[in-house]
Amino acid sequence: MATRETDPIIAELRAIRQEYAARFNYDVDAMFRDIRARQEASGREYVRLSSRRSVSADENSGNDPT
Repeated sequence: MATRETDPIIAELRAIRQEYAARFNYDVDAMFRDIRARQEASGREYVRLSSRRSVSADENSGNDPT
């Protein structure tokens, strides 16, 4: 069995990820815009979930800070 470091599938995926990131000069915002543009161009319907409200440590602990 191939280890994680030598698995040819993992190596191929990492190479693809590296090439994709390099095309956008490792700019995450640019990569995100590209992904969104590809989604729009595909004509498929994508589900967008609403974002969760973040919970502060005080709210999470159930303690009233006052």
